[in-house]
Formats: sequence, structure tokens, C-alpha cells
Amino acid sequence: MKVGIIICDRYKNCAGGKCFRAMQNREGAFDIYSKNEPLDIVGYTSCGGCPGGNIEYAPEEIIKNGAEVIHFATGFVVGYPPCPYILHFKHFIEDKYNIRVIVGTHPIPQKYLITHKKLGTWDSKEWKELTSPTMTNEELRLKYD
Repeated sequence: MKVGIIICDRYKNCAGGKCFRAMQNREGAFDIYSKNEPLDIVGYTSCGGCPGGNIEYAPEEIIKNGAEVIHFATGFVVGYPPCPYILHFKHFIEDKYNIRVIVGTHPIPQKYLITHKKLGTWDSKEWKELTSPTMTNEELRLKYD
């Protein structure tokens, strides 16, 4: 499976360590793939900053590199505030490029869960669905703190 990752621009200097570790270990949103199935990164870029200037063009290049799926990095949901454009981006890419978009990469770090619970950020049905692929369990979340 060839994977593209798009990260939130506020984390544009991120080296991708948590995402790549989660991919290798099939944790977080990568737990849907068999450990026997090779995963290859064929693109890694940022959204381009609010309101996502790179979203219009980056998927095309990632797909030219062979991507079969695009993951939005967990930073889209854990940063404060979470990306207000995330569903728009997801639907746009899926509709324009006919490729599956999965929200999340590595498990949500426990420290972010605590913050967002206090703030009520993820209380809506919509945000519960968006965070579910990376919510995992406390033991695993602590490993990504």
C-alpha cells in the first residue's frame, strides 16, 4: 500500500517521527493495515496553511507517486483549535481525486486528550468520528506523549 501524508501547516517543521513510528508499528490510524502488508510513503507535505492552499494541488503529485490512500496527520485534530477545514479538505480530495482520505496517523497523545476533554473540543458526534481512528487506548496514547 502506497501512502501519502498531509500534515497541518502549524507543524510544518515536524520530521514525522510519530507518524512513521505508528505506520511501522500499525498503530493509531495505521492499525487498519496488516503487518504483513508493506506500507510505503510516497508523499509527505503540509496543507499549506489556513485555509489549505496546498490541498488543491498536493494530492495530484502524491497520486502521481503512486498513492493509494492519503492520511491527514493527527496534528489536524490535536492542535488547538483543531483544523476547522478538515471535513472540507477530506471531501474535496476524495471527490476531486477519487482517493480515500483517512483522518489520522499516530495515536492521539494522552496529554492532548486531557486538554481537549477539559475544553469539550471533541464532544460532538462529528469530532468523535474524526478522532476515533487515533483514539486507541490510554497505554498506547501515553507512548505518544
